[in-house]
Amino acid sequence: MAGAAGKLATYEDVLNAPEHMVAQVVDGELHVQPRPTSAHAMGASDLGAELNTRFKRGRGGPGGWIIVAEPELHLGPMPQILVPDLAGWRRERMAAYPRAPFVTIAPDWVCEVLSPSTARFDRGRKADVYAELGVKHMWLFDVEVPQIEAFENVGGRWLRLGAYDQSDARIVPFDAVPLDVPSLVEGLEPKP
Repeated sequence: MAGAAGKLATYEDVLNAPEHMVAQVVDGELHVQPRPTSAHAMGASDLGAELNTRFKRGRGGPGGWIIVAEPELHLGPMPQILVPDLAGWRRERMAAYPRAPFVTIAPDWVCEVLSPSTARFDRGRKADVYAELGVKHMWLFDVEVPQIEAFENVGGRWLRLGAYDQSDARIVPFDAVPLDVPSLVEGLEPKP
């Protein structure tokens, strides 16, 4: 949260956040959330592995991307400090991933894995900031369903392309190869 007397949160506030929390700054306000649940982590890991194999390494897919789990993004003049669950850059925009502690180039794609504690923020202001800062594509992955909602940035606003829960989903911008959405949560215990 913004401090007393309207003090805007800074990168120092992010660095001083408890180690077991994810800290982000949106519109000068510090947002601190617990690390992801096991279902959240498994869904993000499996989705990242699928996309990295096909779209980073080019095995069974076209390659041409850099895909990273939980990169720290510093975007915009303020800056907004964001940590998406997954982010991807087309290699023509980012030839190599920087060794710096954070990235200052807006991703071409972000994915947020929805959790009860993060869904409102991920669907709300955080999604709006991604669109305002020029992220071209956004996925919202609900591991409980499982389902991926896909969005495209049109003029700084999200256009919903659809919701995908099938085993042969072709989802922009990774529609060159079908994605088996239900398999992304295989091995996860059923909800009690």
